[in-house]
Amino acid sequence: MEEENTTIIMTSLSTLSPSHLTSLTHTILSLSHHHRRRLASVLSSPTLFSLTLRHLLSLSLPQKTLLIATHLLSLLHPLLLHRNHHSLPSSAAAMKLRDLDAVVLLLFLCETHQLDPDVLEASADNWREILSAMCSDTMLSNISGLWTCDAGILMPYIETLVRCKRFVDIMGGYHHRRLVGEKEGYEIPAARAAVVALRAVEVLNAAGEVECVICKEEMREGRDVCEMPCQHLFHWKCILPWLSKRNTCPFCRFQLPTDDVFSEIQRLWDILVKTSELHVA
Repeated sequence: MEEENTTIIMTSLSTLSPSHLTSLTHTILSLSHHHRRRLASVLSSPTLFSLTLRHLLSLSLPQKTLLIATHLLSLLHPLLLHRNHHSLPSSAAAMKLRDLDAVVLLLFLCETHQLDPDVLEASADNWREILSAMCSDTMLSNISGLWTCDAGILMPYIETLVRCKRFVDIMGGYHHRRLVGEKEGYEIPAARAAVVALRAVEVLNAAGEVECVICKEEMREGRDVCEMPCQHLFHWKCILPWLSKRNTCPFCRFQLPTDDVFSEIQRLWDILVKTSELHVA
């Protein structure tokens, strides 16, 4: 599964223009620095480490899954935004600082356990010193020059993204599929930010019999209507109630961003899969 997901991401990256790839690399570098600074802050402060670990341990497994899913969503957005795709960061990707500290600590704990399972057998009172030493070693090894090239920046990002995606598929994906299966015709409303960003355009050619497929009425020339990113037109009074219940274009099923974390991850991942399939074809 991880190899397949890595291939999808790498293929999608190969379709980016050099300028977009450079811009994406800079964005990911900034994001990575921010995450490392937060982890360093947590590990360097006994009080902050204690509070973050206590918060992390207080979370149930579904809550931890949502935490990682939200982090995954924040990692996916740059990959889509730098290909000029109609995609807006939704509020689903927003994280409080306390949750960001918790997720970077959780991921570092998982990485530490994978590298040396015996390390965390020590008392939790000693975890901060142990993790601080391992974090320092990791940061020193990264100053070898790898971070000065695109591969050195992108590969840790891709590895983190793939690991989070695998975990969410196993844990969060099950819950989401069960929810969808329990409700026939289950749909997710469009994100508020995406709806607010929709364009108002004037109908210029009424002779062309432009019809709103929701109400089946013709759009009068000179009237302001809503233009979806897929360029299909609808009456505002028709499309707004529609998007309050579902995130798809009534005509072509183009998907707008949503504020549901798991649905948004699936939407963005489907775009990456289609991009990679087109490139291979």
